[in-house]
Amino acid sequence: MIDLRYVRDHLDEVRASQQARGIDPQTADDLAAADASRRSAVAAFESLRAEQKQVGQQVKKASAEERPAILERAKSLAADVKSAEAAADAADGALREAQGLVHNLIIDGVPAGGEDDFVTLETVGTPPELDFEPKDHDELGSALGVFDIPRGAKVSGARFYFLTGIGAQLEFALINFAMSKAIPNGFTPIVAPALVRPEAMEGTGFLGAHADEVYHLENDDLYLVGTSEVPLAGFHSGEIVDLADGPLRYAGFSSCFRREAGSYGKDTKGIFRVHWFDKVEMFVYCKPEDAEAEHQRLLDWEREFLTALELPFRIIDVAAGDLGSSAARKYDCEVWFPSQQRYRELTSTSNCTTYQARRLGIRYRDADGKPQVAATLNGTLCAITRTIAALLDVHQQADGSVRIPQALQPFLGGLETIEPRR
Repeated sequence: MIDLRYVRDHLDEVRASQQARGIDPQTADDLAAADASRRSAVAAFESLRAEQKQVGQQVKKASAEERPAILERAKSLAADVKSAEAAADAADGALREAQGLVHNLIIDGVPAGGEDDFVTLETVGTPPELDFEPKDHDELGSALGVFDIPRGAKVSGARFYFLTGIGAQLEFALINFAMSKAIPNGFTPIVAPALVRPEAMEGTGFLGAHADEVYHLENDDLYLVGTSEVPLAGFHSGEIVDLADGPLRYAGFSSCFRREAGSYGKDTKGIFRVHWFDKVEMFVYCKPEDAEAEHQRLLDWEREFLTALELPFRIIDVAAGDLGSSAARKYDCEVWFPSQQRYRELTSTSNCTTYQARRLGIRYRDADGKPQVAATLNGTLCAITRTIAALLDVHQQADGSVRIPQALQPFLGGLETIEPRR
């Protein structure tokens, strides 16, 4: 959630941030009004409660003649306190609702607009010039025995699959390759749970506008995560973390689940957009003043990983209207798919500043020993199915085989090429 003190002191900035996101700036004014109403209601409640305590003390000391009047006043105050407490609770609920409509304050320089208003920051590598008609990853994956989509649909429904043979090997290879990159850079590897409580999902901002994309197990009141960002953010919820030696970095592996609501008709073939996939996610806790530098580091590690896989890609600065509610800035790495002749998102990294940590109660101690709200950041190092799709598409050869990038070969027993099945 956004810092209410900042809203009070910089309301115009909050309005501008909401407008850049394509959200009615009136939501900022509504939040300021709800904040003022809650503070007024709480002050009235606390004043009446203090008076009630004073009258309670007077009852003990009152003479027989004074006691009836004081008791009558105590009775009246009890009703007033109960009413004031209800008003304060209602005001608190209204404030929480208003806070939910005000997203994180965007960082200066984030482009305004929607999905198509991104800014390209860098292009890395050169798209391959194939002297043959490229096949899409769906056709290649089926022919090479990488995955089996018909049987996935038979067992689980649309947008499910089996990774088979070399496809399963590719998953394990990519996970191990990703971890081999993350650990030397100070990341602690974690296998994270794929089911979380509502507090973790809400705290990371996934129960707002995109709640319809989340799977909910009603009988258990648990949610299937769409990214291990969620359990990793909840890992230190309600804690004071030690940042004296620098940021805390975690590389989390988990299975991820998304309804892909609103994507009907998009990417219906293959394994690019599916309901279940595995992923290695980077997650960082740091001091707010270190967050922008740490964001660049996350982007650099994603750049290094994709470059090692010999994938041509571009880095874009995502426009404000295409950011999630928690992100103050987000960079996407989009890989060139020869069969589609366009760039497709493969990884992303978001600076969530203090937005998630404030919701989840994650703090650290400053130089004076005072607790302060931490900052959180996340970045996808490897989304398995999309990465497999990119490897098939980019490294395909005229004879229907697919070349394995040199950096990945040691994780596949030295395998250099995936050959068509005979």
